[in-house]
Amino acid sequence: MASKNQPEMTLRIPEDLLRRLLYVSAAEGRSPNNHIIMLLRNNVQYFERAKGRIDQNALRNIDVSEYLKDGE
Repeated sequence: MASKNQPEMTLRIPEDLLRRLLYVSAAEGRSPNNHIIMLLRNNVQYFERAKGRIDQNALRNIDVSEYLKDGE
């Protein structure tokens, strides 16, 4: 499912929270990356339930170039 050409971003996280993330993701049988993606999806779903669906045109206008590798 995951593509090797997905954008990347750096996450700065306090050490204690990192340790907790690693613990929980292992207990849930997920990699830390997949666990964070699941949490983000859940948060977006919550946002859209509370505030309404995010407009696709608005999403297309967001500049993600700083997260794309050169040439993508």
